[in-house]
Amino acid sequence: MKNVYIFSGLGADKRVFQKLDFSYCNATFIEWTAPLRHESIEHYASRILSQIKHENPILIGLSFGGMMAVEVAKLIKTEKVNLIASAKNSTEIPLYYRCVGMVKLHYLLPAKLLKMPNFFSFWFFGVEQMEDKRILRAVLKDTDERFLKWAINAIVTWNNCNAIQNVVHIHGSADRILPIKYVKANAVVENGGHFMTLNKAKEVSEILREELTF
Repeated sequence: MKNVYIFSGLGADKRVFQKLDFSYCNATFIEWTAPLRHESIEHYASRILSQIKHENPILIGLSFGGMMAVEVAKLIKTEKVNLIASAKNSTEIPLYYRCVGMVKLHYLLPAKLLKMPNFFSFWFFGVEQMEDKRILRAVLKDTDERFLKWAINAIVTWNNCNAIQNVVHIHGSADRILPIKYVKANAVVENGGHFMTLNKAKEVSEILREELTF
């Protein structure tokens, strides 16, 4: 079985992958650790690298986890990097996010406000079913505020321009957080939003299985 390491989204955990099938591989879910004060995303990647115990692994990253997977892949040899609803480099981060980072507006947003589930957050993530809303509420509730603020800063100030090899980018056509028009995707999930590992799990599982067993 192939060794696969999976990075969840911003402040999330393996619950966002609970509907995906990884029975055909040796899957390990990376655990987020507390960031150091003023730590860069590159330095954080070098620390989280200690959780990877196999050579030439396959990486899977969702959203912010995809960006972290890219940073890890710059440090070690990987067989393949699979991104879900994410970005390969800073040019795939919408300009309006990067402008927020340049003027540091994101520091004005209270973490508690970002953690509150509401109509807007459900719409933004593309969540409609009650079960998916329940999971999103639980994920937001359990998100560490310090990590949330650090990760948002890492996203809006990400300056990665390096291309890594063997990247497969899976993206939803209806992603409102990272709109598909800004990315170059290898596989598109029709009507998939940013939470498509749950509400488009069958389609995402089929794409991943084909890529991971190829």
